[in-house]
Amino acid sequence: MSHEVNEATENTAEHVIGVGPWEGELPQDEKYDPQLLAEGDRRNVADKYRYWTMDAIIADLDERRHDFHIAIENWQHDMNIGTVVRSANAFLAKEVHIIGRRRWNRRGAMVTDRYQHVRHHATVEEFVAWAEAEGLIILGIDIFPDSVPLETYDIPRNCVLVFGQEGPGLSPEVHAAAKDTLSIEQFGSTRSINAASAAGIAMHAWIRRHVFGQKVG
Repeated sequence: MSHEVNEATENTAEHVIGVGPWEGELPQDEKYDPQLLAEGDRRNVADKYRYWTMDAIIADLDERRHDFHIAIENWQHDMNIGTVVRSANAFLAKEVHIIGRRRWNRRGAMVTDRYQHVRHHATVEEFVAWAEAEGLIILGIDIFPDSVPLETYDIPRNCVLVFGQEGPGLSPEVHAAAKDTLSIEQFGSTRSINAASAAGIAMHAWIRRHVFGQKVG
């Protein structure tokens, strides 16, 4: 019994996130947070950002953000949005856009929404007008008769990838506004994959093309 307790304690210690209080002479750079230096940093951030203030982290990310945007429709309080935001932060999207209802469940974002720019558009028309003004190509991700395979599509650098909510998928308005609609090839029995999973796949397709220079054909 005592062995099981000790093993559980060791496993817990091994999986503690972050670092404790700063050891040694304190850094004087303004990017460091005095409270985190004193108490430790247990946030879900990359190691390079340990002890940094949130503003300093955001400023650093803003200098490196990629040129693609992500948008998701939110007419029925979609539960996938938090996960989409978390993936957008991981792949360093320029912004995430919520079309429809302003409120969304942030639990799946795992606090990454603090570091990821999120913009709200009340209507599809408002979103489309914004994208056109920014010179961004709208690309839908869904299964339609006119969809083309994501795997062989040359994704443009300046674009916004739009996802419908779980179940209904993309609205007819977004489908009509999109330059193209892309589908993700599937090989099992289900008709579609989770919207958050589809978003992660599409974002990584952009990364492979424009960060790693992988060609499609």
